[in-house]
Amino acid sequence: MSSLISVLFDPDIVFLRYAFAAGILSSISFGVVGSYVVARRISTIAGAIAHCVLGGIGFALFMQERSDSILWTPLTGALMAALMAAFIIGLVSLRAGQREDTVINALWAVGMAIGLLFMARTSGYIDPMSFLFGNILMIGPADLQLMGIMAAFIILMVVLFYNKLVAVCFDEEFLELRGVPAHFYYFMLLVLTALSIVLLIRVVGIVLVIAMLTLPAAIAGQLSRSLAGMMGLAVLFSMGFTTGGIALSFETDLPTGPVIVVLAAASYLCLLIYRFIDGRLNKTTLHSK
Repeated sequence: MSSLISVLFDPDIVFLRYAFAAGILSSISFGVVGSYVVARRISTIAGAIAHCVLGGIGFALFMQERSDSILWTPLTGALMAALMAAFIIGLVSLRAGQREDTVINALWAVGMAIGLLFMARTSGYIDPMSFLFGNILMIGPADLQLMGIMAAFIILMVVLFYNKLVAVCFDEEFLELRGVPAHFYYFMLLVLTALSIVLLIRVVGIVLVIAMLTLPAAIAGQLSRSLAGMMGLAVLFSMGFTTGGIALSFETDLPTGPVIVVLAAASYLCLLIYRFIDGRLNKTTLHSK
């Protein structure tokens, strides 16, 4: 740990400070949006959106090679694919009569397949692992600015539409009875989820982003009685997992993204075990009386 502290204060080494800053900023999106995802039970939808992002990234890299336009970047491709996937899933689940789980699974698989096909047709070596598992140590100032803007935007949306988004998570019929377009706010929730995924894949990657959108919120949900409290705790837990994962990976020379997720999963498992043991002890005490 002393070596980590010395590196943090080394003026010639900035990538680690950027990584810690990215972990703190991304925790706002992980905690707030993740709480909505867990409360609305759309973690599978979030997973499908995340995996469709690879298709957009592959297409953008393919077009970047064949076009002089500066618009084709992995970020714009990921954003395009994420919003398209969110719209399709939302439309199918609300309007069409098709089975929602079938469409979600299809998008999940097809999105990744399309991305890999476009990467195969792009000259030069492209490592899909960097997109699938991310690398928080490669975060730069531009990434931090985008994360800061995203965090501010999410906070603004929560302040403006908190009650309506809560109703979407727990009681859509209540919104409809009051004449509020519940479907609009459901799409808003999917868009917020898509935007968060796009900007957070740099931290833990496509495969692991869904874990960080659900695990901190799931832990917070076990300890809080309100959605607002759940969000606050989820943000704090996310900050702890990201900063702790960065420090642990630095000391053990392991990949940072997976370490962050394993730390979050281990914490969730410990909480479940504690709740189980505590429940059994309470039952034993009641029976003994």
